[in-house]
Amino acid sequence: MSAIPYTVEERPDTGLTNAKLGIWIFLASEVMLFGGLFSAYVFLRMAAPVGDFEYWGEKLSVPMATINTLVLISSSVTVIMAWASLKLKDFGKYKLYMGLTLLFSFIFLIIKYFEYTGKFHHGIYPSSSTFMGIYFTLTGLHGLHILGGIIVMGYMWLPIGSKMWETNPEMFTNRVEVAGLYWHFVDLVWIFLFPILYLL
Repeated sequence: MSAIPYTVEERPDTGLTNAKLGIWIFLASEVMLFGGLFSAYVFLRMAAPVGDFEYWGEKLSVPMATINTLVLISSSVTVIMAWASLKLKDFGKYKLYMGLTLLFSFIFLIIKYFEYTGKFHHGIYPSSSTFMGIYFTLTGLHGLHILGGIIVMGYMWLPIGSKMWETNPEMFTNRVEVAGLYWHFVDLVWIFLFPILYLL
């Protein structure tokens, strides 16, 4: 059984590279995962007592979530700039923009840490209510996806991963593009989470 080759040429049947086709299939499964959780949120809210979700929703920090939204949007811009820098053969700017992307990612997790610990300090846990249960589930799962993105992009930013630029720049650029697609999806999930959990 032969392995599927890692190529940077587009497939004639899909018009995509193998890596890009793979990430789109993976993201489709992620859409189903988060789609199921969003659907659960809708049904749980419909079945909850009047005012229950609104009461618990008021205990969330809208300012902190707003900052995190701006941080993630900024990271989407910098990851595009990192990929564009590689297309322009400017490895130095790639390191700068990917470093900024990682910085924004850590800022997001740090803010989320303070948000979580603030809830715990006031005795609010996932078991406190249905709303808090689905809130911690959705944001916790999203946080794990952020962490996964940090690991992948961090590897490609550090010398151990970025050294591929010296031997196979086209393949390295392709990998950064695929990681960027994943990162945009993670950011998009938060764009949905922010209004649903914090504003409605």
